Amino acid sequence: MRQVVLDTETTGLEPEQGHRIIEIGAVEVVNRRLTGRHYHQYLNPERGIDAGAMAVHGITDEFVADKPLFAQVAGAFLDFVRGAELIIHNAPFDLGFLNHELRLLDADHPPVESLCTVFDTLQFARERHPGQRNSLDALCLRYEVDNSQRELHGALLDAEILADVYLTMTGGQTSLALAEEDSDRQQGRRSTGRIRRLAADRPPLRVVRATAEELAAHEQRLAAIDRASRGATLWRAMAESESEGAP
Repeated sequence: MRQVVLDTETTGLEPEQGHRIIEIGAVEVVNRRLTGRHYHQYLNPERGIDAGAMAVHGITDEFVADKPLFAQVAGAFLDFVRGAELIIHNAPFDLGFLNHELRLLDADHPPVESLCTVFDTLQFARERHPGQRNSLDALCLRYEVDNSQRELHGALLDAEILADVYLTMTGGQTSLALAEEDSDRQQGRRSTGRIRRLAADRPPLRVVRATAEELAAHEQRLAAIDRASRGATLWRAMAESESEGAP
């Protein structure tokens, strides 16, 4: 199964008020494994960015002034997502903006939902954790997904983090770990290094060995159990057998 985890950044909150997309980020997942393929594009929205939106993602008018228009990249974007299941956090927001951009190109352009199926992680999280906070940051905390790099919102970074959250939330961390190992073997590099970096940062496990007094107390306890069972304890029989067979 091919899935594409997707996020966008915009000039504001409402496409009906003329707001536009300024960044698209998407990562590919096949059979619950990150493939390392991604789509990332900044866009010139042909309008100013609201101050409130700029405070969230940090993208300025000057930065996007020389970026391509959505019309110039629409074909490549649609080719990347076509036929996939889109994984989006708060899907109506991103789909609303994407479909608005497509309608600006062609009033009769079919919506993204006609090319892809959609899984909304926010709706899923609300059903799974009713009455709790289910923002992406809250889910990272709940599922122990590293989001320490997320000082500002960014479409590609948020898509990568959402992929971690989705895989953990819907099936455990194992699938993501296997995906990284496969990517290392097949491509000679990691598709994402967050889990391994976290493991590398942990101190080595402390080895605590039993003292002579503790070993003696343990033997006394085993002997008491052996007496109470009238010699029927399996470990004593195994120990004696190994002792007899030793050279």
